Order: sequence, then C-alpha cells, then structure tokens
Amino acid sequence: MLTLDNVHTYYGKSHILHGVSIEVGAGEVVGLLGRNGVGKSTTLKTVMGLVRPSEGSVTFEGREIGGMAAHHVAHLGIAWVPEDRRIFRLLTVMENLRTGLDRPGVTEAGRTALLDKIYASFPVLAERRNQAGGTLSGGEQQMLAIARAMMLEPKIILLDEPTEGLMPRMVSQIREIIEVLHRDGVAILLVEQNVPLTLEASERVYIMEKGVVRHHAPAADLRANHAVIHQYLGV
Repeated sequence: MLTLDNVHTYYGKSHILHGVSIEVGAGEVVGLLGRNGVGKSTTLKTVMGLVRPSEGSVTFEGREIGGMAAHHVAHLGIAWVPEDRRIFRLLTVMENLRTGLDRPGVTEAGRTALLDKIYASFPVLAERRNQAGGTLSGGEQQMLAIARAMMLEPKIILLDEPTEGLMPRMVSQIREIIEVLHRDGVAILLVEQNVPLTLEASERVYIMEKGVVRHHAPAADLRANHAVIHQYLGV
C-alpha cells in the first residue's frame, strides 16, 4: 500500500533521511523504532507531504505522492496524528471532530454512524463533547487527535509517538485503539519510543539510526531476540 524507496530528505542543508526504504501493506501494523533525532518523524512528514524528498520515491497504492501537497495526500486516504497532537485548543471536542467529519460525500447517516463509532471507541470524548479541547488531559487530547484522524475513514494512519508522556492506563487504552483500527483493516505506521508496545502491536518493525534503516524484521523475531533491540536502542 505505502512504499518509500531510497528516500532522501533535507531540512535546509541538513541531510536527515539517507536512503530510507519502508513498506506497509494493506491493513498491516508496522513499527518504526529508533532513538530521538534519527529521522522517524521526518519519515512520516515526508509521506504526508510536509517535507519534500530530494531523492527517491514515495508511492501509495501505486501512485507517486512524494512532494504532493498535504491536503491532497489526506484525500487519498492517509491520516497523520502528529507527536504534538495539534488539536484546536479553543474548539470543543465535537468541533475538533467535525474538522474531519464535515467533508463532501458524507451523508447524514454516515456522519451519525461515524460519530457513534468514535464515541464507542472513546467514551470519554462522548462525555466531554462540549468541552474545549485545550482543557482535556494529555491522554484525552491524544484520544481526540486519533479520533479526529479516524473521522477521515483513512486507509492508513501515521501515528507519531501516541503514548509519549501518558500514564500506564492511557497507554493501555491507546494500545486497544491500535488493535481496533487493525481489526477494521486500517493500516498503521507506528513511530514509538515504547519498545514493548511497538513489538506487541506491530507485525513488522523497522529500526532507524542516523537517518538510515539499519534493521528490519518480524516483530516476533525481535521479541525473541533482545540483542538487536539492545544494540540499536540500548534497552
């Protein structure tokens, strides 16, 4: 479904991605691990059209999207949940959700079904639907960011550090949401610092170091071989 082939990306003169190649199949959960600053978030931004690759290709369902404007990328069925969530703090929970819900082609029945599905997955958002997004807890804001992405009914979601700074109870809920999305057939490219969660949730895992993919293996193999994780991540 999603393929990055020999992608190089720069910020100004700083060379961030050095020939990154990653694949995500339809309905597949793929993890992307690495220390801070190795290029994981830049990889997602390159897919999303927020950073233009200088070399290599990014294809989605066989179509080249490298350098395509972000709103066009979103229309193809790619949703992004950024590390800093970027919810609209002054808008209510419902108004935040409507940014993904109020779009052409969604019938009134479809809107109702989508909202019902979101509220079933995130009961706390139903309780706080009229509350300003900026007054939610960190975990609730993360749920809102994921729910807003789900409103687009995407084929793939790019999740950037969804459990960062969350309490263990909230981390468990995020893990459950990833499983729900997987059961619904939504592909996920998961960037995380939480190694156990990534190995548990993913089918395959890529490990990055200094802008390069250094290792790629089934998650089950990495769960059974902690030496590789220790080598690249020091855990």
